[in-house]
Amino acid sequence: MRLKRSAPLLAAAGLIATTVPLLTATQVSAAPAGDYLRQKPAWHRCSPDQPASYECATLKVPLDYRRPEGRTIDLAISRMKSENPAKRHGAMLLNPGGPGGSGLDLPLMMNEAMPKDVREQYDLIGFDPRGVGGSSPITCGLTDAEQNINRPYRPESFPSDVEWARSVADKCREKAGAVLPYITTRNTARDMDTIRTVLGERKLSYLGYSYGTYLGAVYSQMFPERTDRFVLDSGVDPQRIWRGMLQVWATEAEPAYARWTQWAAERSGEYELGDTPKAVSDTFWGLVARADKDPIDLDGQKVTGDDIRSARAVFFYPAQATPLVVALKAAAEGKPLPAGPALAEAKRLVGGAQAAEPASDNGTAVFWAVVCGDTGTWPRYTEQYERDAAKDKVKYPLYGDFASNIKPCAFWQRPVEAATPMKTRANVLTVQNEWDSQTPLTSGQGLHRALKGSRMVLAAGGEGHGVYLADPNSCANAPINTYLTTGRLPAEDVTCQSPAGGTERREALSPSPSRPLPFPAAPNRF
Repeated sequence: MRLKRSAPLLAAAGLIATTVPLLTATQVSAAPAGDYLRQKPAWHRCSPDQPASYECATLKVPLDYRRPEGRTIDLAISRMKSENPAKRHGAMLLNPGGPGGSGLDLPLMMNEAMPKDVREQYDLIGFDPRGVGGSSPITCGLTDAEQNINRPYRPESFPSDVEWARSVADKCREKAGAVLPYITTRNTARDMDTIRTVLGERKLSYLGYSYGTYLGAVYSQMFPERTDRFVLDSGVDPQRIWRGMLQVWATEAEPAYARWTQWAAERSGEYELGDTPKAVSDTFWGLVARADKDPIDLDGQKVTGDDIRSARAVFFYPAQATPLVVALKAAAEGKPLPAGPALAEAKRLVGGAQAAEPASDNGTAVFWAVVCGDTGTWPRYTEQYERDAAKDKVKYPLYGDFASNIKPCAFWQRPVEAATPMKTRANVLTVQNEWDSQTPLTSGQGLHRALKGSRMVLAAGGEGHGVYLADPNSCANAPINTYLTTGRLPAEDVTCQSPAGGTERREALSPSPSRPLPFPAAPNRF
């Protein structure tokens, strides 16, 4: 579809659902009283192979909080209680990001990672947000290929990109249309307050990463009197939801790329990519141009120029980006490839890691439900996406066209309510690494600005998505621990210098090698 169409025409064609009225953000803020608020969790051991102290339960919550006596959905929750009742402050809810990330096992991870003086103050509460995992999961029936968001702009392929976006929206509507309008951040915030109520807590403390920062920010605005100690780590800018959060991946990849060229040039003797930033950049774009014409054979995997550009996140981590480019350069020149883990990692970074079984689309379904359903600001005309993608491919050559190309949100149903205005004072702590690929510094700063009364801890030089406890050596851990143990925010914003080597810290939070990162690492998650 290339012709401009009005909203009524789109609705007539079945592309926009108009049966749900748009509410203002203040019309539905607090959950009304109902039987679901009087339920008591039936705690039980989560699994025989997990500690007995790790307990699970299932709650019933309204699908639509405007109709609390209507249809309900399941909400899976978990907990590990404080072992020191004398020092217990309250309950801390945990969220790993997404949208679409499961948080049910976060108490296990945080129980291992938190310092004792912090840990003993809280019952750690995990949950799968509505629509996710154990919480009445949704699906759109998408194939692995349909779940791929990395679609570069090319004039000849744009019509197929439009059909992909339309097909995803149509499939989601077909498979989960009755539920989709209610899989939103505001409703998940209401679920959080339901958890608080059934646990018998007057206030709620919270630790949220990535998308979880926006979820926590929304809760702080909807339920300010119930917001206790909130740590919002790796911030989503409320002014950018959600198209702007995809586009910030492109704008901020460029300074990260410039930083990498300087880093690689300073190590030209080791990597031989060039002895000046310009020479390194010429090497990189030469490989992209070569792969566009004739894909590079990387140990049996054909890598195109678009594949190389889609790995833009690695340039936030110079020690990770450089071996990838070295491997591609060797392959292009017919030289021996790096052996072992280095080659496997290079292939993974350009999309070579394939699961043995088809991936579930539950996380993707929730991702689109929230990203498309939280706000009605997505453009409805395909022509705007094409113009923006063509322009941004020139302006931000690493990832601009990927970020601005058409998304299923162009064909999504209208949201049931408006996005949450950030007007209420929020005495919360925001946390940020300087070099974060998923929620870049400018996004974290935007969250801090939006939440009046907040303080920010910035780890200068910090690399990686997720700060607190992800790197046991991060300079940010100390002020966060102080806040969580005392409830007192720093008197002013804190900027500290993070030690080198942050890219090696990611397994620190995982109690077992098989546990995925608590922060979504894929380039289409926050």
